[in-house]
Amino acid sequence: MLLSGTVIVDAETVIDDGAVVVDGDTIAAVGERRDLVDRFPGHDRREFGIVAPGVVGAHVHSVQSLGRGIADDASLLDWLFDHVLPMEAGLGAEGMRLAAELGYLECIESGVTTVVDHLSVAHADEAFDAAVDLGIRARMGKVLMDTESPDGLQEDTDAGLRESERLIREYHGAADGRIRYALTPRFAVSCTEACLRGCRDLADEYDGVRIHTHASENRDEIAAVEKETGMRNVHWLDEVGLTGEDVVLAHCVHTDESEREVLADTGTNVTYCPSSNMKLASGVAPIPDYLDRGITVALGNDGPPCNNTLDPFTEMRQASLLQKVDALDPRTTPAETVFEMATLNGAEAAGFDRVGALREGWTADVVGVDTDVTRATPLHDPLSHLVFAAHGDDVAFTMVDGDVLYDDGELLTADADDIRRRAREFDVPGA
Repeated sequence: MLLSGTVIVDAETVIDDGAVVVDGDTIAAVGERRDLVDRFPGHDRREFGIVAPGVVGAHVHSVQSLGRGIADDASLLDWLFDHVLPMEAGLGAEGMRLAAELGYLECIESGVTTVVDHLSVAHADEAFDAAVDLGIRARMGKVLMDTESPDGLQEDTDAGLRESERLIREYHGAADGRIRYALTPRFAVSCTEACLRGCRDLADEYDGVRIHTHASENRDEIAAVEKETGMRNVHWLDEVGLTGEDVVLAHCVHTDESEREVLADTGTNVTYCPSSNMKLASGVAPIPDYLDRGITVALGNDGPPCNNTLDPFTEMRQASLLQKVDALDPRTTPAETVFEMATLNGAEAAGFDRVGALREGWTADVVGVDTDVTRATPLHDPLSHLVFAAHGDDVAFTMVDGDVLYDDGELLTADADDIRRRAREFDVPGA
């Protein structure tokens, strides 16, 4: 297949009249459209306003898709323990499958080709199967919670770790490596030391398994961890082995100088979730400082109850604007920086090689974006348009691993109308 348009190779390279040639699951060539049409005359052709790398949602909660809007105007811990966790506890296998389908549907329709997904304690198989079937690329795992947790979610430490190991054996590397596992302890408040250290042990035992958790999102959370452990959050996670290049920490809004040194020295990945941090009034993460220290910062939407969308373009816009306001400097976090966070940095955090840019020999995760809209007229700078003006609705085409998942408003791997119908009719606990 030959996909043509303004090709955004990566945050630094744009080909105005370009094309991307896909053979199987691989990008065979990237360059000027005229040259590639001559070189590959037999390929099916599609034309879009912009052809870009698929976006990486480096911190999402697909299980929360059924709870969109149920917990507005609440602080983090109240939002979590009074609303979201009870909803998760009430979801059975059918609810988990539907929530995952709904979340992945929204991602695919919006140009997200890879997710780092923080599931729930029970019925994780349902979400793994949904990711396999719908075709999205995913780093995902069941949640572990073994203390200070609501009924229906708190589990025995050893039982949770055993279940995690079972899921690793069954799903890590599934769908020809498109699905990979992450140990996902909820956060330090709801996990014992034994649980956290057990996650590190499993990640070390199984090649390529990563760790994904929340950290330093809210001052109350930090105070609770410090009261229990005598350490600030990042120092405690470092103590129990939850830092390093195979770790993704969502949020990291409130960190001090010594914690930032730990993140940089250990190569720990950070995921920035600006809309969630704004809606829950958690604060503004120090993204420019993290980047200056060489910390890999990715971008995520978090969950629909604290966002209320999984549209990555909305998140790109917020990511830049929030930092500009915080710094009172319009030069902070330009479009190029934000786009790199949403693509290459996200792929690095998720642990997928040769993903996140349109380069010859790389994996064919590609999106086509419609620019025949008033918002894109005139189109002086395509990268600026994607970060500051585009919407998920502008995505016309989504390809993962060379497979077309979404084309011209139609999901090709499942019945989108049926997913939406079942979601509307589902009796969501606590809603």
